[in-house]
Amino acid sequence: MNTPDLVAFLSDVHRDKLAMRERHVAVAELVSGYDFNNAYQYVIAREDMHLAWLESAITELGGKPSTGSIPSVTAPGKNNYMPLVAEDAKAAQAFVDRWRPRIAELPQARHRTLLQLVLGETLEQKRFFDQITAGNQDLLGRRSNGPGSPGTGDGVIAARWLGDL
Repeated sequence: MNTPDLVAFLSDVHRDKLAMRERHVAVAELVSGYDFNNAYQYVIAREDMHLAWLESAITELGGKPSTGSIPSVTAPGKNNYMPLVAEDAKAAQAFVDRWRPRIAELPQARHRTLLQLVLGETLEQKRFFDQITAGNQDLLGRRSNGPGSPGTGDGVIAARWLGDL
C-alpha cells in the first residue's frame, strides 16, 4: 500500500471514529443515570485517544485529519435514552464489522496494531452499551455503600463544570 492510499485508509477510519465520538458526546448529554453517564465519559475519553493516535499517524504521513461536529440527538422522552444506547451498541458492532477485514490486510504492522487496538476497545464500548441497556450499573466497578461513602443523588448534574451552575 503506497503512502497516499494509507493516508486515505487512515482518514476513512478516522472519519468514522470521529462521527461515533461526536454522537457519543451528544448522547451523553441525555444520559442522566450516574453510572451510565460515567461509562459514556470513559468511552469518549478513550475515543479521544484513538483519534489522537489516528491524527498523529495521518499527519506523519503528510495528510490532514478531518474535523467533525456534534450531531443533534433527542431522546424519545424524558430519561428515555435507552434506545439511543442500543443504537450506539449496534453502531459499535457495525464499525468493527466494517473495518476488521480491511485492517487485517494492512501490510504495515504499526498501523495494523494500532487499529486492532481501536477495534478491541470499540468492542469493549459495545459491551458497555449492552450492559447499560440491560440495566447493569456496575460498568466501571462497584461503589462502596457503607457509611461515609459519597452518594450520587438523583443522577448527573445538568452542568459539566460547577462554574456553569
